Amino acid sequence: MSIAVLYGGNRPGGNTETLTKKVIEGIEVTEIHLKDYIIQPIEDKRHDEAGFPEINDDYNKIIDEVLRHDTLIFSTPIYWYTMTGVMKNFIDRWSHSMRDVNYPEFKQQMAGKHAYVVTVGGDNPYLKGLPLIQQFQYIFDFMNMNFQGYIIGEGNKPGDILSDKRALFAASEINKKLKSHV
Repeated sequence: MSIAVLYGGNRPGGNTETLTKKVIEGIEVTEIHLKDYIIQPIEDKRHDEAGFPEINDDYNKIIDEVLRHDTLIFSTPIYWYTMTGVMKNFIDRWSHSMRDVNYPEFKQQMAGKHAYVVTVGGDNPYLKGLPLIQQFQYIFDFMNMNFQGYIIGEGNKPGDILSDKRALFAASEINKKLKSHV
């Protein structure tokens, strides 16, 4: 099993990244910090006969790396009750990949991948973070990916997540599960 972590946070060493590091502790993974790349927003051309124009940014480099792995961990803070903008831009671009001649089997290549979500927020995230989890569930269902689990943590200021024993326990459980498949 090979694992890629897609970090959607904008604060280096933030609570979501800290919690994700607990999930992957002792496991070889490829870490992709989306904020370090240029990912242009999608221009919706799904119904245009010509399809999507080629975009000169870093998206293809990232998606090429993602396609090499069979397990993906989506790590995003809860921003305004959803995923971060950079994570959303990345996922929105999947629509482009599904019509891109360079990725003729994109949806089939994503199908069957195992997916996890790690998220942290500060405004009652155990309740208000559930729509974000449901959004990922719908994305994974559409792509025929296997949603393996999620962690919602509570934290606002840097380091707050280290006080959330529930999230830390969940991270250790997923870590054990991942290690048993490596």
